[in-house]
This record gives sequence, C-alpha cells and structure tokens, in this order.
Amino acid sequence: MATPARKGGISLPERRNPKKDDGVLTKISQSTIVAKGKQYSSDTMFVTKKLLKSTGKAAWIFGTTFLILVVPLIIEMDRDQQLTELELQQANILGTNNVQHLNGQLFYCKDLQKK
Repeated sequence: MATPARKGGISLPERRNPKKDDGVLTKISQSTIVAKGKQYSSDTMFVTKKLLKSTGKAAWIFGTTFLILVVPLIIEMDRDQQLTELELQQANILGTNNVQHLNGQLFYCKDLQKK
C-alpha cells in the first residue's frame, strides 16, 4: 500500500539504496585504480603548467636580453662591413690599386710600408 499523502505536498517514491544496486560503471569509477589514475593525471597537468610557466619566463628573459645586447652588435658589425665595402669601391673607382684588404681593414700600400 502507498504511503499516505502529506498535507500540502505530493508523495514521491522512496529512493533506492545505491549500495545495494551498484552498476558496472559505478564499480569501475569507484575503484582504486581509477582514483590513482585521476591523481596521476592531475599531478601531471600541474607539473606541465608549472613547466610551461617557467619556460615562458626563461624565453622572455632570453628574448629581451638578445634584443638589448646582441641586435645592436649585429647592426654595428653590418654597418662597419658596409663602410669597408664602400671605401673599397671608392678606392677602385678612383683607380687606386694600392689598397689591400686584410682582416676586414683597409690598408694602403703606403701604410703597410710604414709598419
């Protein structure tokens, strides 16, 4: 027989006890292997996030240091090379064959004879 209705409400069927009617998925999801797997995946994600953060910081430090220290050096070396080539071209245009190019420096034969 059904339980008598309460005043001002409706009667609902009684809930089943989940301990008595465990399904296969419930048993698997509550097993210790699954719990350990979840913990390992959580730990792995935590370590991965930390690693990516520290790698990003290191990349930022390296990039800014490179821009501040190395790029001006490269620009200056390129400028010096262009100046050397320009002086060599001008010497060739003027017909001065007494110019020698040693280790990135221009020497006139008069300069070499003095040394």
